Amino acid sequence: MPAPLDTPRKATATKADKELLFKGVTLALIGLVILLAPYVARSSSVRDLMNQAALVGWFALVLGIAFGVQYGLRRAKAGRHQP
Repeated sequence: MPAPLDTPRKATATKADKELLFKGVTLALIGLVILLAPYVARSSSVRDLMNQAALVGWFALVLGIAFGVQYGLRRAKAGRHQP
């Protein structure tokens, strides 16, 4: 009798990979919104506030990209070990 294809360990790893991708995309979008907000805002007070948050935007964008790269590396590593 063959072993089941989707073992609990594999299912857990797949779920963790999907969560990592979700976090990466979410953080990257938050970073982009924060960085682009000063150019779209109509109110000068909102523009000033979002300009002050630029460091947070860059941090979120870089962290989101790093999570995306980590997801890609995990997928490449998992794909390499498939028979």
